[in-house]
Amino acid sequence: MAMTDRKQDASAVDSGRDRLQKSLQENLLLLKVTLGESSDIVCREVAIGREGIPAGILYTDGLTDTASLQDFLLETLMIDLPEIEVREGGQPDAAFLEELKERILTVAEVQESDTVSSLLDSLLSGDTLLLVDGFAAGLVIPNRKWAERQVTEPNSQTVVRGPRDSFTENIRVNTALIRRRLKDPNLWNESRKVGTRSGTEVELMYIHGLVEESVLDELRRRLDLIKIDGILSSGYIEEFIQDTDYTMFPTIYNTERPDAVAANLLEGRIAILVDGTPFVLIVPALFVQFFQSPEDYYQRVLFSSFIRLLRYASFWIAMLLPAFYIAITTFHPNMLPPPLLISLAAQREGVPFPALMEAFIMELAFEILREAGLRMPRNIGSAISIVGAMVIGTAAVEAGIISAAMVIVVSLTAIANFVSPVYDLGFTVRIMRFGFMIIAGCFGFYGIMIGLILMILHMCSLRSFGVPYTSPLAPFNWSDQKDTMIRAPIPRMFRRPKLIGKANPVRQQPAVPGTPDTDNSESKR
Repeated sequence: MAMTDRKQDASAVDSGRDRLQKSLQENLLLLKVTLGESSDIVCREVAIGREGIPAGILYTDGLTDTASLQDFLLETLMIDLPEIEVREGGQPDAAFLEELKERILTVAEVQESDTVSSLLDSLLSGDTLLLVDGFAAGLVIPNRKWAERQVTEPNSQTVVRGPRDSFTENIRVNTALIRRRLKDPNLWNESRKVGTRSGTEVELMYIHGLVEESVLDELRRRLDLIKIDGILSSGYIEEFIQDTDYTMFPTIYNTERPDAVAANLLEGRIAILVDGTPFVLIVPALFVQFFQSPEDYYQRVLFSSFIRLLRYASFWIAMLLPAFYIAITTFHPNMLPPPLLISLAAQREGVPFPALMEAFIMELAFEILREAGLRMPRNIGSAISIVGAMVIGTAAVEAGIISAAMVIVVSLTAIANFVSPVYDLGFTVRIMRFGFMIIAGCFGFYGIMIGLILMILHMCSLRSFGVPYTSPLAPFNWSDQKDTMIRAPIPRMFRRPKLIGKANPVRQQPAVPGTPDTDNSESKR
């Protein structure tokens, strides 16, 4: 019966109409039919003031602050409202709606709208709608409130010394965390809706005067081209706006740390915030950027440079160590010292598989254990992954299926992969490792060298919003080496990255008056 009643209501009201009428009942019926009389949409008809002017209040249960609705709206309209000038027939004066908006409602940013689509968008976002009989327009009263996660420590990109706050799923909290660090009037924010059904709010944050306008225009163009029914995470936006889909290397940086976003904005980059996700996208992104951690700039320069070099070394170890072991044991055993060669030969004497198959078995087993540890309940996930790896490795060696040397190689590879400060780059290494293992098992060191050449050529061909992905290494730029392989002292980092901060290249002036001419000339270079 309920379904039949809805169909009758839908036939009685033109639900495709996008303009409100002066009749309150028609407007309420139109909104109810459009929303399918959903149970979480609350519609209450009230009488305003002593004159009893008919009005309707609509809000979404669970998205609206009902306490403020009671204190600042219902009491004001039904009890505290002064006398209203009415026309013949009991209708309020034509300026009544404007007076409600400007003088009577004690809430900020009350907006007026006469289109059904805009009213529905506000209603489903948590705002309250006020419709008054005799007016072909409604008031949108902002009083959104819903259950949300508080600001906590970041789960990824953790640091020992530095801020401990991270983004949440609320986009307004995220923008506030950034503005708390950058109190610059030139920090501009552009908002747009993406997703025809989800209506997800996407905001661009950048510092006017530092950002390259051509990059900003290109980002706007790519966002405007997105035609999809729903955006549920920043990962959707990333796939739509990245320069190429067919690459293993991430060309868009993402982080959940507000300090990392603030630092990138100061270099002339653009932050993309998506409502409903705690990860913010940064463009343009460079390859060297994925080896940099916010903690690099909170520690002393020598320690930070050492740790960064360690990350680069760990990247190559995690990618190439199993391939090197396969190539040496299969094609180039004469490169090993005789005692080590004899030891490896003795370990592999009872192993029934070639080195390539041996490595594949161990790597796949470890990847399965790692994914199982991530998906299982947090209290037992880490124990399962650690204990499982130890038990399987020990049992495989004792059973003669895997050599002890291979267990050591796979363990070192896994540990080196965890050194990466960005998860996306670590995932790239995990996938490419299998490719290098295959070509090492087929062609030895020659295959590894061919694979490295192809990988570097591919990286050099990548762009991130027009910026070469491998810069400042290729094309090489000497001034940008102060923050590439190592980190120079912050007082010596005078300039922003050359291809990122072209609009305003000078970051700072010499820290101490009377600095030698070499520093002054460097700041002008």
